[in-house]
Amino acid sequence: MASVNGDRAKVHLERFDVPGAGGRVIRGEARVVDGATSSVVLLHGFKGFARFSFFPLLADRLSRAGITAIAFNFSGSGIGEDMERFTDPDAFEQNSFGRELYDLVAVNREAERRGWLGATRGLFGHSRGGGIAILHAARDERVAALTTWSAISTVKRWSETEMSAWRERGYADITNSRTGQIMRVGTNVLDEAVKHGSGRLDIERAASVVRCPWLIVHGDADESVPVLEGERLHAATHGRAQFLRVPTATHGFNVVHGASAQSAELQLVTERTVSFFAGSLHSAS
Repeated sequence: MASVNGDRAKVHLERFDVPGAGGRVIRGEARVVDGATSSVVLLHGFKGFARFSFFPLLADRLSRAGITAIAFNFSGSGIGEDMERFTDPDAFEQNSFGRELYDLVAVNREAERRGWLGATRGLFGHSRGGGIAILHAARDERVAALTTWSAISTVKRWSETEMSAWRERGYADITNSRTGQIMRVGTNVLDEAVKHGSGRLDIERAASVVRCPWLIVHGDADESVPVLEGERLHAATHGRAQFLRVPTATHGFNVVHGASAQSAELQLVTERTVSFFAGSLHSAS
């Protein structure tokens, strides 16, 4: 356990391992603030991980604002014990939306057991992690505040031609632009999208029933998840959620993993997100 001084309180960095979906391991780290009454669990997206790009920055900023920040790698992320390298392609191939929802519940239970969640809890998700966050927040009334960046609005993301080729091969090849690795995705995620995309995995329907304060953030230059998906999520809330559309912002808010400097867009959304959580969670406690 390491400790650093935050702006308001001492922050302890604690690693944890939790059994996840399919018998695999969820690996995470919590920035635990002494005496904190609020917490935020952070969910990475497809091909992402807990230490990806802006996640450590956001977790640090939250903890300095007096909020315990809990980040983890989904058990199907493919990331190994070092928390950063893609070394488990089998886990990645078998991952699915349902497994990620299962993992989130498992992390919440562990955080409760360790006393990290506090009186009020928030949820943050980027990209596919944003979709998972919305689905969970719609079902768990204990979520007191939600923020999504570049969130997907649907799990149905492929054409009939793509799905046919995918099923014929039994997997699809995905290139990891960060490492150059070719990563296989099995049919689990495809089967779930087809079977449950208009039911329990319907993200827009879930968005319509989220009642906690929610900040939707999306860049209008997003090359992976079009800003139209953010607009659809906002429309589904009938104006209850706040919508921050960021001019010129890409899917990663104009930074790449390993960059030494922040972009103006990332600074903006980080400040707004920390302020949103601080105000929403502290007022709810």
